[in-house]
Amino acid sequence: MQAVILAAGKGTRCLPLTATRPKVLLKAANKTILEHNIEQLKGLVDEIIVVVGYMKEMVQEVIGNRARYVEQKNQLGSGDALRQCEKMIKDRFILLNGDDFYSRDDLKKCIAHRYAWLVKKVDDPQHYGVVECKKDIVVGFEERPNKPKSNLASTGCFVADKSIFREALHKSKRGEFEAPDYMRALLGTKQVHAVHVKDYWIPIRYPWDLLDAQEILLDGIKTSIQGTVERNVVVKGTLVLGKNSVIKSGTYIEGPVVIGENCVIGPHAYIRGTSAVGDNCKVGHCTELKNSILFDNSRIPHLSYIGDSVIGEHVNLGAGTTTANVRFDHGEVKSAVNDEKILTGRKKLGAIIGDHAQTGIHTTLMPGVKLWNGVRVKANECVYEDVISPLSSN
Repeated sequence: MQAVILAAGKGTRCLPLTATRPKVLLKAANKTILEHNIEQLKGLVDEIIVVVGYMKEMVQEVIGNRARYVEQKNQLGSGDALRQCEKMIKDRFILLNGDDFYSRDDLKKCIAHRYAWLVKKVDDPQHYGVVECKKDIVVGFEERPNKPKSNLASTGCFVADKSIFREALHKSKRGEFEAPDYMRALLGTKQVHAVHVKDYWIPIRYPWDLLDAQEILLDGIKTSIQGTVERNVVVKGTLVLGKNSVIKSGTYIEGPVVIGENCVIGPHAYIRGTSAVGDNCKVGHCTELKNSILFDNSRIPHLSYIGDSVIGEHVNLGAGTTTANVRFDHGEVKSAVNDEKILTGRKKLGAIIGDHAQTGIHTTLMPGVKLWNGVRVKANECVYEDVISPLSSN
């Protein structure tokens, strides 16, 4: 049994985070999406094939010899990406989207069938590929139909064998070759079992989806302390603390919280769940971190509040930086995606900050604002709109 993970895409809706890394290397709970899925597959498959493209060298550096690689040189869709693996696939395989979080238990149930399609009930099926079933046997599939015939969304995960490559794919309305069309060709000739998600499936479309993923992934983690916790530190709930990390006196932690290696937390910091601090980070004196993700090598030295935010690598936030994470009218937060402001589905959302960004002291970032890679915001600024240029002109 083999696994194929599609990891060639760029992920423009997750900019600015994906300007410096492939989408599959975005993190939640201090683990990349791709690494998480490889771990879920351990013991279930004999070999993993990763289809790479955008920043392929970075993927190969992170994953190393845990997988074999095939390159999709042109972004022609998921069907084309899968077709690149045809010569490497021996018989049965399970396909996963590289930018979705999957659960081991659900994948195991899929593999129990010769042909299977992992599906999940959703409230808005018109936004997904929709799978139609009769007694848990798949009988139809439509991509984002205006009038869905069911509320079962395709998770992008299915089990098949190399016989599917006998089917010649044709471009969809989006101008791409779609992997589900391989499965659609099987319907009526093979029994394709619909396996319902029981644990979790978390598609990452936008940066703030990582916060939802982290909440699920941190649920049920066990406390593990490999660093140093000084006296007068209060820890409630679960805490994972990496090697050579120090939590200084007066710090208060409400888990679940995960902190990487070589970090300095405090003194008198306040970190509350569900938050993740990457490796080589600093969360300093009187700084509060709430429901946020801090990638590796970033610093929030002191007197700051960061809530419901995703912070990239090598970011430095000046003293007194505050993320406003709730609108004054308590409405749904909007954020810009591909030059259009969209509703995020969240009442609480702080900032999305790209790698190597920096804020001056007393900076305020309004809900849903994005700072792009390398941005520098002057002291005493209140940022209402995304900042893309290296130096704020406000």
